[in-house]
Amino acid sequence: MIHTLFQILVFQILFLAVYDLFFRKETFFNLNRVYLLLTPILGCVLPFISLEFLQQNIPKEYVFQLPAVIIGDTSETISSGVSSWFPSLLDFWFLGMLLSALFFGWKLYKIAKLKIAGTVENFPNFKLVILPKTDTAFSFFNSIFIGENISEESKASIISHEKIHIEQKHSLDLLFFEILRIVFWFNPMIYLFQNRIATLHEYIADAKVTQQKSKKQYYQNLLSEVFQTEKISFINTFFNQSLIKKRIIMLQKSKSRKIAQLKYLLLLPAIFSMLFYTACSDDPKAEETQTVEQSNSEVMNKINELDEAIMKKGEMTPEEEKALKLLTTEAQPGDKVYTSVQEYLDETKDQNEADVPFAAIEKVPVFPGCTGADNEAMKKCMSMNISQFVGTNFNTELANSLGLVGRQRIAVQFKIDKTGKIVDVRARAPKPELEAEAVRIVKLLPQMQPGEQKGEKVGVLYSLPIVFDIK
Repeated sequence: MIHTLFQILVFQILFLAVYDLFFRKETFFNLNRVYLLLTPILGCVLPFISLEFLQQNIPKEYVFQLPAVIIGDTSETISSGVSSWFPSLLDFWFLGMLLSALFFGWKLYKIAKLKIAGTVENFPNFKLVILPKTDTAFSFFNSIFIGENISEESKASIISHEKIHIEQKHSLDLLFFEILRIVFWFNPMIYLFQNRIATLHEYIADAKVTQQKSKKQYYQNLLSEVFQTEKISFINTFFNQSLIKKRIIMLQKSKSRKIAQLKYLLLLPAIFSMLFYTACSDDPKAEETQTVEQSNSEVMNKINELDEAIMKKGEMTPEEEKALKLLTTEAQPGDKVYTSVQEYLDETKDQNEADVPFAAIEKVPVFPGCTGADNEAMKKCMSMNISQFVGTNFNTELANSLGLVGRQRIAVQFKIDKTGKIVDVRARAPKPELEAEAVRIVKLLPQMQPGEQKGEKVGVLYSLPIVFDIK
């Protein structure tokens, strides 16, 4: 999840950088509005898109599922008691969403309070709310709020300006970003996008108003008085001192040439680059991340049942041995779970023997000290050595310090790179301490002889389930 959130942040930074560098100073206001509304969503969606035709043209890493390592088997009885609760990352996220939603409700309450305090005058397409003893000026949906201390001449100009916000439905844009701020309260890019579109709204309204009246008179209205500004992020304020200079500069700009619209095509290579990056990424997808623990648990339970049934039966036939080996080495989340060896044999008896598992590789990585004539012997030797290494070095005292009971499943993924080193170690477990311990142990594995495919050394991904059994 952290990797996905990082991708979202980076993609949104790139989109905003493209806007600031190439589009912000252009007078294609409607196109800029579409861009600012679309790209934050694209930044959230692109990390979850992985195009197969891109993946087919990217050198693949060959993935092996190692048999589960059963560790622990502790004889001590963990005393029952009230276990400590530690908030997870998801808990902090939901807490932030709750606080952001409460803050949003407070802003709505503040607007409602202003409306109740003012005098409402109804017009065909909007409501005018006269606020007592203030010179505030802003709009929110179909209501224009204006202080009674503002001069009549300025009121006319302000109302003309705010009516454009109402006609263009600018409040919907700002409300859209408020919702994003609730969900992604920790993402600073959402706040920057909202700031950019609020500025763009003023450019749009200024451009529309000056088509109907003199620019000179409009400048004078902008500069004649210092108006108050309500500090509410999703209203269209008429006078914001930090924006006045930018608005006047934009009003003086000549209309951008149509050929400049070609710059918007820069969005295409930017999106393609992001899709290429997500295709290259080997981080597990969100859906897999959510279901992997449940799937692994179901698969491994069935495998253990099969193993016990076969051991009770006695000596395995070659077909049964092959079936069990495929289940224990190639089972992946989402694969069909066979309830018996015979079911597997019945379903696969007509398959062509030339078919090979997806994880097949010409020459597998070799654990130090392992020797053998073929890949199967090397795989078996590596699995045995890794299981022994993890079982010997894993800190089983964590069961006592964390108050753990039952089976704790840890999913570990690592890569043996082209030089034989252990890199990119990641783990998922019910407790962060278990994740850290699994990562520590796997990083201690010795350097190996790298795998080869078509005569070239390649990186190979391994998935290692660890079952910490606490009795």
